[in-house]
Amino acid sequence: MVRTRFNHNWSRRGLALLWDPEALSSIVTPDKVFSLRQFFQLVDHWPDELPAGDGSTLVVAGLEGALDVLDAEDAVKWLETDAQPAIFSFQDFYEGQAGLVLWLPSGRGKISMNRATENYYWKHRPTGGDGLPLGRLLFAGAESEVVRLIDNPDVSADQDGKHWIGLHHPRIS
Repeated sequence: MVRTRFNHNWSRRGLALLWDPEALSSIVTPDKVFSLRQFFQLVDHWPDELPAGDGSTLVVAGLEGALDVLDAEDAVKWLETDAQPAIFSFQDFYEGQAGLVLWLPSGRGKISMNRATENYYWKHRPTGGDGLPLGRLLFAGAESEVVRLIDNPDVSADQDGKHWIGLHHPRIS
C-alpha cells in the first residue's frame, strides 16, 4: 500500500524529492537554494544552521540536470559513488534531525513507481524499461519506508494525480 503524507514536517527530517513549486516556496526562498556543486562543497564541512526550514533544511537543485546529461551507466555509478555518500554524510552529521530536499522541477513526469514491486525509477532518456533504479540508489533500497507527499489530505493514497508533489524518506540507513 502506497503511504502518503500531507503535513510539511517532512522538510525538517530525512530526504525528500520535491517537484511542486508552491511546496518549495513554503520552505525556502530562491536565494537560499543550493546548487548541486555547493552541496558537494559542504560535505565534511556542514554548517550548524541550514538556510531553510528555520535552520533545519537544505534545499538542493541540480540533480535532475546531472542525471539527464549522464548516460545510464555513468548516472548509476555517480549516484552510488558520489551522491549517496554525500547524502549519508549529511544525514550522519545532523543525526537525522535535518532535512535534505532535492528540487526536481520535472519530477512528476520523470519519477515512476512499479506497482508490483513498489520500486521507484527515474525515466532516463536512453535507458528504456523502467529507467534508473532511483529508489535503490537514493533511498538505499529502503523504498518500503518512502511516503508520497501530497498537497490535499482528501486524496486517495493510490492516486497519482496532480496532488502528488514529491517523495520523502524519514531516514536512510
